[in-house]
Amino acid sequence: MAAVELEWIPETLYNTAISAVVDNYSRSRRDIRSLPENIQFDVYYKLYQQGRLCQLGGEFCELEVFAKVLRASDKRHLLHHCFQALMDHGVKVASILANSFSRRCSYIAESDAHVKEKAIQFGFVLGGFLSDAGWYGDAEKVFLSCLQLCTLHDEVLHWYRAVECCVRLLHVRNGNCKYHLGEETFKLAQSYMDKLAKHGHHANKAALYGELCALLFAKSHYDEAYRWCIEAMREITVGLPVKVVVDVLRQASKACVVKREFRKAEQLIKHAVFLAREHFGHKHPKYSDTLLDYGFYLLNVDNICQSVAIYQTALDIRQSVFGGKNIHVATAHEDLAYSSYVHQYSSGKFENALFHAERAIDIITHILPEDHLLLASSKRVKALILEEIAIDCHNKETEERLLQEAHDLHLSSLQLAKKAFGEFNVQTAKHYGNLGRLYQSMRKFKEAEEMHIKAIQIKEQLLGQEDYEVALSVGHLASLYNYDMNQYDDAERLYLRSIAIGKKLFGEGYSGLEYDYRGLIKLYNSVGNYEKVFEYHNILSNWNRLRDRQFAVADALEDVNTSPQATDEVVQSFLLSHSHAAGRSCMG
Repeated sequence: MAAVELEWIPETLYNTAISAVVDNYSRSRRDIRSLPENIQFDVYYKLYQQGRLCQLGGEFCELEVFAKVLRASDKRHLLHHCFQALMDHGVKVASILANSFSRRCSYIAESDAHVKEKAIQFGFVLGGFLSDAGWYGDAEKVFLSCLQLCTLHDEVLHWYRAVECCVRLLHVRNGNCKYHLGEETFKLAQSYMDKLAKHGHHANKAALYGELCALLFAKSHYDEAYRWCIEAMREITVGLPVKVVVDVLRQASKACVVKREFRKAEQLIKHAVFLAREHFGHKHPKYSDTLLDYGFYLLNVDNICQSVAIYQTALDIRQSVFGGKNIHVATAHEDLAYSSYVHQYSSGKFENALFHAERAIDIITHILPEDHLLLASSKRVKALILEEIAIDCHNKETEERLLQEAHDLHLSSLQLAKKAFGEFNVQTAKHYGNLGRLYQSMRKFKEAEEMHIKAIQIKEQLLGQEDYEVALSVGHLASLYNYDMNQYDDAERLYLRSIAIGKKLFGEGYSGLEYDYRGLIKLYNSVGNYEKVFEYHNILSNWNRLRDRQFAVADALEDVNTSPQATDEVVQSFLLSHSHAAGRSCMG
């Protein structure tokens, strides 16, 4: 999708003057650069509107020009728009600017400290923009150059700058799936924190701990992610930038979700959504960030319909700001694809889910290497969708082709996950489980059993016996034994275990119970236990009635408090509930 035009309506006379300048661009180019930054930007935006991208690219690729454009901070959304249009047009403005900044830092290595300080501050702005725009590799280059300048002076100010630089560097390395380098960056930041502490200085650690939480979450180290999110929450103080507060709340909410602390997660993410909307506005990328995490929470508490709506809103915002082939747009497509797949699982209407999955893959493959880890989850989602389409297909040849394509996608995802995380990881286990389901559809039952058992073993060791992920794999193995291998005793035991975990975590109206209940009805029919058939038909009927009542909220965003608690109250409530839980654990 091409960049969508945002609302931009200066005064008519002013707009006429801007148009006149643009009409004489070649003659007035040098004079344009002497204009105040807001007016200068408006001239460049008019070039974009007229499709004169080569001329616009010539301007933006010059570091001094772009530095001035960045100072028009109230037009940042429009700048993202122009920038993405240039990248889509083939002007590699992100890498050109990053390389230019890196060269400048090399030139000034022997200059006075104030010259380096000025360069570092500009690097933070430039790298921050590139990071916000999703060009993580180029932002990383900028921050590395800043960090190099920081190391040239062994004094307090530069230690502070080095910490700030490490936080930003950790963020872009997380975004680009460079987790090993991210761990090194965190250790470096800690070393500078220790230096500051030894000299009686204190740097707030909220942003750093929040980024560490994101890193550990991405690697599926959920216990550690949860522990560090608590430390990040303790660092939230009055005067901290709203962006930092919002990001810490988001990460803490996600850590709570995977630890199945749903009440804590709900309070945190709803406050993050409220803060982002109030401070940044409802069209801002930061607001869309909070919506994606709110969708993640809703999906995990089984409010699937609302999660789809929230993901769609987040995608709409990102498309309106970035458009084009942008990584932020791709991740929103993928999230919407998966939630739509789950939402339509029982109906079999997967066209919308498939569209978004393919869009995500198209964008990622256009801007990143073909072996990038971000492709693993997008390919996995598409494979899941293709498998369901194949199952419902009445043409044998088409079914086999779709299943083979799903198989190739799953294997590719598995290899990417194993390369990044190793064998003993939740993400790897998920891919084994997905292959198990696919092999069942391909009627390769022993291979399916092997994959499911491997998935269960890894998940149990990492997550415990009663986690949601374990229940999913247990239910899938039960289905294999029940429908295809006639191992009814094993299937019954596994179904009952899956049901017990689902009810304990989500209650009697949990959506996943339907498939276990239907599986048991089929199982008891097969073995002739009609009393149990009747019992589970009644249970399924009660489940349907409960399900109809469970999520009556028309709009999940209306459910976000319009007059919520103050941030410090939210933080204290979270920390207090954690200390109570820790106390009960010790007493137990």
